[in-house]
Amino acid sequence: MDIKIDENSVIVFDLDDTLYNELDYLLSAYKSIAQRLEQDNWKPLYATMISLYRSKKNVFDYLVSKYSIKHNELIDAYRYHKPDIKLFEGVQEVMNAIKSKQGKIGIITDGRTKTQMAKIESLGITSLIDKIIISENLGTEKPDTNNYKAIEEAIEGNDYWYIADNLKKDFVSPNDLGWHSIALIDNGKNIHFQASEFMNSTHTPNYYITDYKELNIL
Repeated sequence: MDIKIDENSVIVFDLDDTLYNELDYLLSAYKSIAQRLEQDNWKPLYATMISLYRSKKNVFDYLVSKYSIKHNELIDAYRYHKPDIKLFEGVQEVMNAIKSKQGKIGIITDGRTKTQMAKIESLGITSLIDKIIISENLGTEKPDTNNYKAIEEAIEGNDYWYIADNLKKDFVSPNDLGWHSIALIDNGKNIHFQASEFMNSTHTPNYYITDYKELNIL
């Protein structure tokens, strides 16, 4: 898929399950918590936590029952750990190509500011991003149009694109605003996997890709 970029182009990305798999953030947090609770032999606990999660059991209830720790401490440990996550293959190359053509890059993501910024920093892309919109800062979440208009106000352009994954909320406003929209198809690890429930004109994007190698920046 070809995307022609110039100084008036603004390419905006979602974060979770669009630039990396959010499941990897969960595993990173579980590992950090396991290492905190069992410093000398953390791997059995880590394996147990993953098994409980995959079995749809409450991992934090289990930890509270076994260790001297409270739910709120676990929630904070999860949200504010230093994440060990990596970009999807091809993301770095696409972003570099956009910047080489004088295009601008934005991020629109729901979540807490400290948590989402830690993810972006861990991914090593902070210097490439011209504007980051995080729902906690703005006071509204996707699909609220304000989150997208905030990008338009911050980055002047005449050609806006949004690349994201969640059909329930990601493409409603970009479609209304006349942006180009691209869905990165679930690779089988996405946290949200209800795309089949939103295959209608309001929620679907203009285009679909299976990975970033399909994008050709011209």
